[in-house]
Amino acid sequence: MRFNEKELQALSRQPAEMAAELGMRGPKKGSVVKRRLVKLVVNFLFYFRTDEAEPVGALLLEHCRVTQEEPSGFSIITNSCEGASSSTGTRSRR
Repeated sequence: MRFNEKELQALSRQPAEMAAELGMRGPKKGSVVKRRLVKLVVNFLFYFRTDEAEPVGALLLEHCRVTQEEPSGFSIITNSCEGASSSTGTRSRR
């Protein structure tokens, strides 16, 4: 499935079904946890730097699996034509 950048940016500006601040870690082993604002719109999970309005990226939440990693952590594992990727999040405690 292909989307162009303008379509995704327009979709990211729609009202969120859910939003939160998370600590995200990339798929590479030993990745540093980065604070991100995340926003669920339809079946896309957009993530933003905490001080920017444009999304850094998006995950299409189709054909994916969510697993609990720690008491307050989780992983999203997606399968696509290019292979499998994962992203790890941790709920923010304020």
